[in-house]
Amino acid sequence: MVQESPHVLVVDDEEDLRELTRLTLELAGHRVTVASDGMEGLRIFFSEPPDVVLLDIRMPAMDGWTLLERIREVSDVPVIMLTAYGQEWQKVQGLRGGADDYMVKPVGEQELLARIDAVRRRSTSAQGTREPYQDAVLSIDFRRHKVYVRSEEVHLSPIEFKLLAIFVQSRDMVLSADQLLDSCWGDRDSGPDSVRVYMNYLRKKLEDDPAKPRLLETVRGFGYRYRSQDA
Repeated sequence: MVQESPHVLVVDDEEDLRELTRLTLELAGHRVTVASDGMEGLRIFFSEPPDVVLLDIRMPAMDGWTLLERIREVSDVPVIMLTAYGQEWQKVQGLRGGADDYMVKPVGEQELLARIDAVRRRSTSAQGTREPYQDAVLSIDFRRHKVYVRSEEVHLSPIEFKLLAIFVQSRDMVLSADQLLDSCWGDRDSGPDSVRVYMNYLRKKLEDDPAKPRLLETVRGFGYRYRSQDA
C-alpha cells in the first residue's frame, strides 16, 4: 500500500518555484525537504532518504543530470525531472538516465500531485509483486531489496540487484547478453561489455571463488545462467 504522507525531496535553484512546490506538496499532506543545488540535494538524499525526488536540471555546484546519475548508483527511488527544458533530446536523456518521469515547467498543481502518486504506485507495485526467493545459498527479499548469501547480507547496486533478479526468475536457463541488456538496461546504448562488468561485480559479491563461479555460470558462446542450489 502506498504511504499516505511521502517524503519528497525538491532540488531546484529557483527559490520562488522551489517554495511554491513545497507549499503545494505540504498542503497535500506530503513531507517536504528542499535543496537549492545538486550538492545540497545529494547530502540531504543520504541523510534523509526521500520517497520521491523532484529534480531540476540547470543548477550550480552539481547539475540535475549528475545528481540523477549519483542517485541511480545507489537507489531506485522514483525521480521526476521538473525543469524548464522541454526539448525531446533532453526528455530522452532524462528517461534513459533513470528518471521515472519528465515534466516541463510550469506544471499544474493537480498534475504534479497525480504524477507523484503514479510513480510511487509503480515503484511500490514493482517491489511488492514478487515473492521472496530462497535456495540453499541465496535468498532475496524483493520488497525490501535485501540479498543474503549463506545468511550474510550483501549490498548490491540497483543494476546489480535488477540483474540478479532477472537471473533467479529465469534460473537454470541460459540468458544471452542481448536479453540481459534489454531486461536490465532497457536499451542498446550499453553493450556486452556492460554485462561482463556487472557479472564480475556480482560474482565478487556472491561467489566463494569469483574466478570459478558456481552460481553465475558463463555458457561459452551463448550467455550466462544462474544455477540454483538445492537445499
